[in-house]
Amino acid sequence: MDARTADELARSAAYGPKEPVVAERGMVVTSHPLAVRAGLDVLRDGGTAADAALAAAATQLVVEPHMTALTGGLEMLHWDGANGEASYLNGNVAAPLAPLPGFTGADLTTGRGVPVPGWWPAFRAAHDRFGRLSRDRLLRDAVQLARDGFAVNPYLFGEMYAHRAELGCHEQAREAFLPGGTLIAPGGTLRQDRVARTLERLRDEDLDYYLGDFARAFAAECARGGGVITTEDFAAYEAQWSEPLRGTYRDVEVVASAPPDDGGCQLIEALNMLELVDLRGPAHSCVDTLDLLVAVHNEVYYAPPRTAAADVETLLSKDFAARRMDRLGALPPSVPTPVPGTIHVTVVDEQRNIASATHSHMASPWVNGLFAEGFQLSGGGSFFQRGMPWPGERATVYLAPNLVLRDGVPVIASGSPSVSLVACVLQNLVNLLDFGMSIEESVAAPRFGVRPHEPAAGWLPGVTLEHGFAPGVDREFRRRCAERGLWLRDLGPWHSLTGNFEGVTLDGGSLRSCADPRRNGGAEGY
Repeated sequence: MDARTADELARSAAYGPKEPVVAERGMVVTSHPLAVRAGLDVLRDGGTAADAALAAAATQLVVEPHMTALTGGLEMLHWDGANGEASYLNGNVAAPLAPLPGFTGADLTTGRGVPVPGWWPAFRAAHDRFGRLSRDRLLRDAVQLARDGFAVNPYLFGEMYAHRAELGCHEQAREAFLPGGTLIAPGGTLRQDRVARTLERLRDEDLDYYLGDFARAFAAECARGGGVITTEDFAAYEAQWSEPLRGTYRDVEVVASAPPDDGGCQLIEALNMLELVDLRGPAHSCVDTLDLLVAVHNEVYYAPPRTAAADVETLLSKDFAARRMDRLGALPPSVPTPVPGTIHVTVVDEQRNIASATHSHMASPWVNGLFAEGFQLSGGGSFFQRGMPWPGERATVYLAPNLVLRDGVPVIASGSPSVSLVACVLQNLVNLLDFGMSIEESVAAPRFGVRPHEPAAGWLPGVTLEHGFAPGVDREFRRRCAERGLWLRDLGPWHSLTGNFEGVTLDGGSLRSCADPRRNGGAEGY
């Protein structure tokens, strides 16, 4: 990517409505224009959907450091266009081999809240199985942007400003984000030389570096913060392949993330319940649809994490969905809801291979002020609060990369980041499938989300609500929430807390996408 193009793309990263994109050969949609272009260029160079998704994800390590890190996790739902096989890759964060007795929310700003990362092992596993281009090619744009720099957009600056204390307390963060003692202003150039060197060593030395110098630096920094991760944790970690979950909704099949990631399970559970009802109109114009979507979502979302195969079989059954409809009026149990910084990227290539990938540092940005080899140490132990994994076991995270098939052929590929990602995907799939909305109409429609992490307000389940619903719908829904004692918070229009739908619709030979107005991303095809 030449310098002029990179600068133009970086400066185009902005909130607000985006134009839909139609293409025939390939499509990439994600939350930063530089990552979109990195992925699209890989497709044009003959790369697969997995190649393009990995190139975009690597670029996002550099251009969206507030949302993802090498020290977090990476998951991918993959569809093989040649044989119609779906597979799910779990490269999520894991608990250390050493125990963490007495783990609480207070640990999340220390080394005890740092999980074992899976990002690089997952990158390697996806590339080995589904990649075509070299690792050098997939990391090229990420290395270049880390070394040469890119223009800081207002979103990134806002997160830097909010976390300037955590950035300012570490030498590695100061040299990148506060050169000369002050934050890089919006439009200024962020250069990350350490990150460039780390990516180059991963490119050239692979596991010799990752299990060696990188693991030792990570473990030492984690220990400095009071954590227990050692190089043995890195050596023991393996990316995991599994069969994705499958369910049906009306006349389509839904393929989604597999346990221990439970967002796919939640999505199919919710659709099973909605299938029992004839929805009368889109949520933004029909209060009964909005009310039902919120109730169904909260019924599945606030339940305890589900990972056992027997539990999943029951949870996904149509009979269980019918029984659950009777209790929708009751408040779900109160449980901690982690607030991750997350990214999703969806890619379709010319052979109709599909990669729907979510990656993240699984926490608020720079939450602990710990850095190694240029990267923040993830605070993804926030997900240990949902249910503490056994030593070395994966965290259970509500990620939901998904595909919708009609007659065995993909018609929608999607996913979302954010604490509200399940609600986001659910609402958009209903818009597309039940009401025939275009993808640009759907992403622009107002949404509800889940409550943010605010311990002072207690853990009462509730709902966040964007502006833009029809006046009568908004007024009546608020009345119903008050009547039931349901916690509600206004978000204003198009808020990133309600997710960022990264979707592509497939109609014969045509691909269509539209970036969500709630983040700074884009969609490009060819």
